This record gives sequence, C-alpha cells and structure tokens, in this order.
Amino acid sequence: MEFSIVTPVYNDPRIERALDSVVGQTGVSNVEIIVVDGGSTDKTVEIVRSYEDDLDVLIREPDDGIYDAMNKGIRRATGDVVGVLNADDRYTDGSVLADVENRLRETGADVCYGDLVYVDAEDAIVRYWQSGDFRPRRFYLGWMPPHPTFFVRNEVYERYGLYDIGYRIAADYELMLRYLLKEDVTAAYVDRTLVRMASGGESNQSLRNVARANREVVRAWRENSLAGGWFVPFFKLLRKPFQFTAAR
Repeated sequence: MEFSIVTPVYNDPRIERALDSVVGQTGVSNVEIIVVDGGSTDKTVEIVRSYEDDLDVLIREPDDGIYDAMNKGIRRATGDVVGVLNADDRYTDGSVLADVENRLRETGADVCYGDLVYVDAEDAIVRYWQSGDFRPRRFYLGWMPPHPTFFVRNEVYERYGLYDIGYRIAADYELMLRYLLKEDVTAAYVDRTLVRMASGGESNQSLRNVARANREVVRAWRENSLAGGWFVPFFKLLRKPFQFTAAR
C-alpha cells in the first residue's frame, strides 16, 4: 500500500517539523511527498528547497486558499491512500502510516482516522481530541474526525469529489460529512494519537471566524440534503470543554 501525503503551505517555516515527521515514517512500502506552496516569500522557501531530494511533487504557484492547495496536491497524488498534513502539524512518531495501513488492511475500510492533540508553542499538550469509533448518529451530536488524521483511499476522492472551495473555513468538515454520512463511505478508527497539531486554527482565530465556521457547518448539512444541521454547531460547542479536560 502506497501513501501520498499532501502538505499545503504559505509562509510557515514550521513545515520543517511536518516534513521531518513524514520523511521519518517507517514500515510502509512508499511515501509520496507532495508540497503545495502558495507562493511563500519568507524562509519557508529555503526550508522546502532543503527537502528537494525527499519531495516527489512541488507545486509553487498562487492558490485560492488552503482547500484549493489541498485539491491541487490530491490531483497529483498517485498513492493508494492520501493524507493531508498541514505545515503546522506533524505525525507523532514514525509508525503512524504503518498503523494506518494495518488498520485499513484489517478492516477493508475506505477511510481511516485517529486521535489528535493540540500543542502550544512549548509543545505542551493543551487539548486532546479523542475520536472513537464512527457511528452516523454521532455527526448529529457535533462529532467529526480530526481532519489531519483523516486518510482516504485515492479512489474515494475520484468517486465523490474533492474539497469544495466555496467553503472558506469548513470545507474539511463538509467533505467528511459528505463522505461518511451522505455517501456511507466505510471508516476505521485507529485508537491512538496520530498527529500533534499547533493550537489556534483558522476557525478559532476570532469570533467572526467561529461564527462563519458555524454557518458553513449548517450550510454543509443543507447542501448535502441532510436534516438536523441547525443544531450541530451547538453540540460542537458543548464537546470542546471535554477535550481540554482530557488533556490535563
């Protein structure tokens, strides 16, 4: 089983940690590394260049936001399974992809996901996102898998489409909702932490972004002809305090 890992970046030197964590994966036959740089102008350019021998695909051109960059990378992916790892995230250890492969082989599932921890600037864990097994009703209660841990068989992207760039903040939520709830794509859970994610994502940077993300969540339910989306942002908000508590 071959993996393609897509990393979108724009002026974020933390990509060095992300790429180190991908290069350091062991126990899998091949890892195709794809970097999509939206036109960085800082030291990110030098860092990416220093990994030239490890990269299989490097796209450097302006894009229409992070989800457009992800789509560009996925379209170039040739692996059986595709993962998206943002520049400020990294895999927890060198066995992540091997564990994902084993779980996919055991279950025959189309997608696979695990747990995630948010870390601060000192790399201390501040929030623990434990996913648990997928059950459709959990989406109605504000659940979703952590997107950086979400691995998808390439054929699923081909069958059901990529990220809808009409969503500026919640295109990852819309895609996972579409796959898991609307299209009944089969999913498997890896019961361990797969990714360390820098705290302070786009959807949480301001109250305005939080409100926009919630509107996009409701829109995702409506545009996928799924009932019950009006209540989901409320349940999503209720879930977060438990993640902070679990991190202590």
